[in-house]
Amino acid sequence: MAVGAKNTAIEYHSRINQTLDYIEKNLEKQFTLDELASIAAFSKYHFHRIFMGVINETPFQFITRLRLERAATMLVMNPQLQIGDVFVACGFSDISIFSRNFKQHFGQSPSQWRKEMIQKSNLSQVKSNPKKIQQELSVYFCSHTKSLKWMTNMELNKSIEVKNMPSMTVAYVRHIGPYKGDEELFRGLWHKMMTWAGAKGLLAQPNFQSLAVYHDDPNITDDMKLRTSICITIPEDAKVDGEIGKMVVEGGSYVVARFEVEAHEFAEAWNWMYASWFPKSGYQPDDKPCFELYSEEPKDNKFIVDICVPVKPL
Repeated sequence: MAVGAKNTAIEYHSRINQTLDYIEKNLEKQFTLDELASIAAFSKYHFHRIFMGVINETPFQFITRLRLERAATMLVMNPQLQIGDVFVACGFSDISIFSRNFKQHFGQSPSQWRKEMIQKSNLSQVKSNPKKIQQELSVYFCSHTKSLKWMTNMELNKSIEVKNMPSMTVAYVRHIGPYKGDEELFRGLWHKMMTWAGAKGLLAQPNFQSLAVYHDDPNITDDMKLRTSICITIPEDAKVDGEIGKMVVEGGSYVVARFEVEAHEFAEAWNWMYASWFPKSGYQPDDKPCFELYSEEPKDNKFIVDICVPVKPL
């Protein structure tokens, strides 16, 4: 690919990523094509085709899919919510439209989906040794941090607490597609991110953080459409360019679980959070992306990672 063509492709991806970020943060509202084209700084007459070329979905196919996937997660993780509350929270204006689109996408009605997925989740917990799950968690209040903390005999887990996290302005490089177990992919993304940041003098800033944001639920979203962003914190007024984007990771109440894992054990840590911690915690996931925060450099092929999931009370 010629340099000029490559630079154009990078610029197009960058602008479309800005639009994806805007949609994700405002998924409950109604969008217009003019509005989305304006965010991407493209003419509305060309935006639709460019979006389709980059994402392989039209803007409104993408919006509808994200809303349905968010609804699918809410139905399972928030079983006390009425279906009427779910479709409104996910940006649908009519329950018949929501139900029809949901069944078309998932092959089941919303109520059937909720029933089947909760049954599968309960069966999975039973099969994984119910006695162990019963003994895994005990909660206490930490007077020093003024937060709830849990003790567990889960071997990979080192600590777990619910605390208030600040908002973070981050620079990111984004990948769309499969990522599970792909160490080479993540090495390439981190190399790209750190090379850019190093040249900008951003690695020595106070309170520097590095993190990986996961925008979709891999148990629901098709692998080819999964979005992940490799990020570093930056000053609010920092400029980004090329394929490096900029967004705000929202603060608020998060469960922060520290694990010591090898590369192949990340999935086990995430699965434990949802299968063992959440059902016993009194919390449910909130509707914001979750992320991994890396507080230390890897040593002896082991990572110290904080898995951070936004939460709210049941």
